[in-house]
Amino acid sequence: MYDRPSGKSRIELLDLARGIALIAMAVYHFAWDLEFFGYADPGMTAVGGWKLFARCIASSFLIIVGFSLYLAHAEGVRLRPYLRRLAMVAGAALLISLVTWFAVPGGFIFFGILHQIALASVFGLLFLGLPWFVTAAVAVFFVAAPWYLRSTMFDAPILWWVGLSNSDPLSNDYVPVFPWFGAVLSGMAAANLASRLGLIERARFALGGWSRPVSFLGRHSLVVYLVHQPILIGIVWLLSQIVPPDLRSDAEQFSLACQATCTQTHDEPFCAVYCGCVYDRLAATGALDAVFSSEQDAEQIAVLNEAASMCTFNAGREAGE
Repeated sequence: MYDRPSGKSRIELLDLARGIALIAMAVYHFAWDLEFFGYADPGMTAVGGWKLFARCIASSFLIIVGFSLYLAHAEGVRLRPYLRRLAMVAGAALLISLVTWFAVPGGFIFFGILHQIALASVFGLLFLGLPWFVTAAVAVFFVAAPWYLRSTMFDAPILWWVGLSNSDPLSNDYVPVFPWFGAVLSGMAAANLASRLGLIERARFALGGWSRPVSFLGRHSLVVYLVHQPILIGIVWLLSQIVPPDLRSDAEQFSLACQATCTQTHDEPFCAVYCGCVYDRLAATGALDAVFSSEQDAEQIAVLNEAASMCTFNAGREAGE
């Protein structure tokens, strides 16, 4: 979503890569919409291959952002187009936050991929003049930091954008600085190295007519990003009016989503006990309504974490882990 100016200096391969990433994102979002409307099992897109798919898509976007940022401004910041593009991305990020605040207040997007791109476009300027290996080393630090720098000092909602809280907050698109700024920096390091090796000039060639539809999407990535999900949701909503999905009880929805997540790290007997325990605990504390309506605040997240901790111990004891 950070483009080179049009003309001979444009690298069509970047447009193609960006377009492919957009198509992959649309596929994932369509699967998410099917899950949201009840056509797919709850929790399907949050685990396993779908989860890996989503992370690969986000990583590819941010790597391309870093690559394009370096190419556009390595020889000096082109201030006017830079500020114009930054204003567009930041404005779109604010729009996304406002819309999702009213549509899904418990899971609204307060720091999604557009917010990350806007902030990274500012922080990234600090790395334009550094050697590629320094930028790459800092990228590794940002990617690795969540594994060992998480702390309760980042649990305050005002610091959730950092990405180092003990547990991730509920959001439909959460792309915090740690680890995702590392992907942007890796793109910048790759562009820096490619430039030094003379690979950038070799990449300035026409791909041919076969690539134009996908490259067109890549050249208009911000617009495509903003409009594709409302269109997909509209399609699935229309389908739901014609062929309604099978309705599941709250208990069944919770069990399916919980076990899909739990079985990524534990066996089925453990997960059966664990998920039943968490459901009973939340029902007893009156927290289930907030879970199913996606209206979770910091206090309710704390209740959920407490139930998860207690039930992990109980399930481990019963399963003999």
